Amino acid sequence: MAKPTLADKLVVAISSRALFDLTDSHRVYTEAGVDAYHHYQIEHEEEILAPGPAFALVKKLLRLNRPDKQYVEVILLSRNSADTGLRVFNAIKHYGLDISRAAFTKGEPTSRYVPAFGAHLFLSADTEDVKRVLNDGYAAATIVPSTVGRNETDDLRIAFDGDAVLFSDEAERVYQKSGLAAFSQSESDAAMRPLSGGPFKEFLAGLHRIQSDFAADQSPIRTALVTARSAPAHERVIRTLRAWNIRIDEALFLGGLDKGEFLRAFGADIFFDDQHTHIESAAKHVATGHVPHGIMNER
Repeated sequence: MAKPTLADKLVVAISSRALFDLTDSHRVYTEAGVDAYHHYQIEHEEEILAPGPAFALVKKLLRLNRPDKQYVEVILLSRNSADTGLRVFNAIKHYGLDISRAAFTKGEPTSRYVPAFGAHLFLSADTEDVKRVLNDGYAAATIVPSTVGRNETDDLRIAFDGDAVLFSDEAERVYQKSGLAAFSQSESDAAMRPLSGGPFKEFLAGLHRIQSDFAADQSPIRTALVTARSAPAHERVIRTLRAWNIRIDEALFLGGLDKGEFLRAFGADIFFDDQHTHIESAAKHVATGHVPHGIMNER
C-alpha cells in the first residue's frame, strides 16, 4: 500500500481564527488567560462556531476536488490544545468541510508546521505567525476582518498584487528610493529581464496546475493580477509571467487608481496585497489578505 502524500496537491494551511469566528473565546484568552480560555471552550464545546473571514474561500477551495481527483488539501493549524480544539473540529464536521489533518500546538506558534506539511499558502489572524512563514519562503497572509458579502459565483476567483506578492520587491525598492520617473525608466530598461519570484509565485503556479487540467472556458479557477503599475512598466510583468509559463486570466494595470471597485467588479473571493492602503480599499469590497513582506513593511 502506497504511503499517503500531499506532493501532488495544492496544500492550504489555515488557522482556526481565520476559518471560524473565535472573537468571543479569543477575548477570554487575552483578558483572562489560558485556564479561563480552556474552561470557556469546553463549556461551549457543543455550540457551533460561526464562519470566519476565510470560511467561504475554504469552501470554494474544497469544492475544486472531484470524486476521481483531490486537487486541494486544507490543513488546520491551531494554537488550541487538542482538548480545546475539539470545538473547532465539531464545527468542521457540522459544516461538512473535508478537513482531516491538523496540528494543535497549545499556545506555541503554528508556523513551524507550514514547511512540514509543504503548504503552498498559510492564512492566519496572527501577523507574527504570518511573518515567520514568509521569512521561511512560503506564501502567507494575515486575513483582514471584513463585513462584505461573499462572491456567489461557482468558480474560485483569486486576485494578486504584483510587486512583493507575485514578484520580488526589487522594482518597488527603486520606486520608493528614486520616484516614479526612475521606476518607469528602470522597468523599461529591464523589460526583457524577468522579475524574481515573490512569496506567492508557487501558490499561483499551484493554481495554474489545476487550471491546466481543464479547458480554458471550463476552468473552476480564475486569477487576476491587480497592480498599481501602468505602461510602460506593464511589459516586464507580462514577460515575467510568460517566462514562468504561468497563466493569469485577467491583468489590471491601474496606474495608481483605487483597487477596491475593480476587485468588486472581478468578484474576487480573496485579494492579496502587501500595502495597507490597498488592503483598506479592497476590504470594503472583497475578502483580503495582507502580505507583510517587502520594503513597504520594513518601516
